[in-house]
Amino acid sequence: MSQPRRSRALVIVNTHFCSSDGDVVFGTRKGAKREAEKLSRVLSRLNYKVKLMHNKTAKEIEDLYQQECSCEHGEYFVSIISSHGEEGLIFGCDAEPVKLTRIFQILSSEKCPGLTKIPKIFFIQACRGAEFDKGVVVERDGREPEPDCFSEYLSIPPQTVVMFACSPGYVAFLNIFGSMFLQALLKVLEGEERHLALNRLMTRINWEVAFCCQARGTYEGCKQMPCFVTNLLQEVFPFSAPME
Repeated sequence: MSQPRRSRALVIVNTHFCSSDGDVVFGTRKGAKREAEKLSRVLSRLNYKVKLMHNKTAKEIEDLYQQECSCEHGEYFVSIISSHGEEGLIFGCDAEPVKLTRIFQILSSEKCPGLTKIPKIFFIQACRGAEFDKGVVVERDGREPEPDCFSEYLSIPPQTVVMFACSPGYVAFLNIFGSMFLQALLKVLEGEERHLALNRLMTRINWEVAFCCQARGTYEGCKQMPCFVTNLLQEVFPFSAPME
């Protein structure tokens, strides 16, 4: 009997950023490399075939997703992106932007038929603006979105979930020990919560970041609020495999 195809995971982490002239453009993202390596090991133990890529240019990032279109996939496709970013985009290590809509377009049914029915799950650790969340209790988790924010959500392919580290317009925190968001994801994947349906698992991550994390040092007391968007039509359990 043939073995079932393993689900695939693509992890992209950018830590050093230089322009085409060799000038350092953004700050070094200390802590991101080790964090991505830990997540890759956990996903491997959950029976994912993981591709971990460090410091890729904008063009190389697009190419990596193009390559996924020709791969054989199992039940799920998971991608973790850790980089500098702004609303609707992340930066390659060459400081060039990659629009998230471009990534989603590459994986659309028209461009990538093999992934049409397979749930595609993204975790994006990147800033979405320059504002700081002071942790004031309000009835919503961020400022009112810019007019084009919701259009970014509408452009995701069918069977796709995208979880962002922070709300539109806000920064996502990272220090030498890692990020609030991906550390919370790591904690959930290593614990019993990994058996939850994906929407409940992501809500658990929201709770973990909102109530158990806050910035230290220069930004003492600042908070962060992850959020996610989904167009799945059924509950999925992408991390419920026995831990190897």
